[in-house]
Amino acid sequence: MAALDYLVSLDSDIFLPTYGGNMAKLVEGHRRYLGYKKTINLDRLVLTGLIDQYKNGSISWNEFSESVKAAHANRMGSPLTRSEFPGKPKLEDYFYTNPQECLPPPLVVNTNDRNKPVPDMGRLS
Repeated sequence: MAALDYLVSLDSDIFLPTYGGNMAKLVEGHRRYLGYKKTINLDRLVLTGLIDQYKNGSISWNEFSESVKAAHANRMGSPLTRSEFPGKPKLEDYFYTNPQECLPPPLVVNTNDRNKPVPDMGRLS
């Protein structure tokens, strides 16, 4: 079941991990490598507060929806370069989540070259 979950998460339009475990980090990194597919990293603290406000009737559905979108607008999983400080090593980062420094860029295929074989890059059909 974990393999099926991984494949579905990898090929989905949007990935929204609810838990920051190893599988979520691996899926996030694989999606970044395959072309930076949309991944949203939840701000659980903000989301919990907004859910409480909506349940209490403090805010309407439209206010809730707009607030969630605004809170997560800058939390789309995009590649990051690790911070460097002179005389100190780069900050640690989980390799599987952010593979950009270690892997070559994804292969760009020219659609005019239809007769040439294309290497399998792990993409789902």
